[in-house]
Amino acid sequence: MTTTVPANRTAVVEHDRAVAEQADRHAVTLESILAVLRSDRLDDRAARAVSIEIAAASLVALRMESDERQGALVEPVVGAFARLRSDLRPLVRFGDLDVQFVEPPATGRALPGEVAYAARAIVRSAVLAFVDGGEAKRVRIQWDCDGLNLLIGIRDDGRGELTASDDSLRPIAERVTALAGELEVSSTPGWGTDLVVRLPLDPPAEPEPLADAVAFSPRERDVLRLVVSGARNHDIATALGISDNTVKFHVSNLLRKAGARSRAELVALAR
Repeated sequence: MTTTVPANRTAVVEHDRAVAEQADRHAVTLESILAVLRSDRLDDRAARAVSIEIAAASLVALRMESDERQGALVEPVVGAFARLRSDLRPLVRFGDLDVQFVEPPATGRALPGEVAYAARAIVRSAVLAFVDGGEAKRVRIQWDCDGLNLLIGIRDDGRGELTASDDSLRPIAERVTALAGELEVSSTPGWGTDLVVRLPLDPPAEPEPLADAVAFSPRERDVLRLVVSGARNHDIATALGISDNTVKFHVSNLLRKAGARSRAELVALAR
């Protein structure tokens, strides 16, 4: 079997994101099937029928994935939350975990596809961690939108021993960090854990180029361009028709204005 490699970085990122989301959804599907098979509310025949239904629904969703993604550049916040509830419905229905959903406001700003995907993945990871832990009986999931950020609140009634550095929260922390978001973990022994996540809806601003951020003179800009290219002082002097000492003077000014301690640091800042 041959695999086609995406031709550019954007396609690679989108491909990896699609694979990761499918893996997350399959994990929830498998956990849901296990919950059905373990449930004491269903006899063997009913458990098999429900398990087949869940598996079939997952296959249908997988086949529709490519069509859905064509319009996934943005998702209404209510629609993104509804999709999360749909993903978790079998697990909520047949598992031992009572999951309470607090709907986001219908007027909330639409979510970029990457944020909507990450938000669902964060909640799914948290729910699966609580299921694996076996201590929590109730989880409350809340989304809100302040116009600039998607705010996610997840609270359980477990042992209250989780910390931000806990291994079970590492996938969540990595997703939050990748989107320049914030994660707060607050635990109270015997009362449970609160996860508060803030995901910016807009990507962080690109840093201003050094040549635009600092008030260099036209000649200093010429010298900076050649320094960045790897040229030595003598080569810069020849290219600009100035003396070696003048080049040293300009380089010294560049270092001072840029706050760089070395030529290498100046190059790194400029790039």
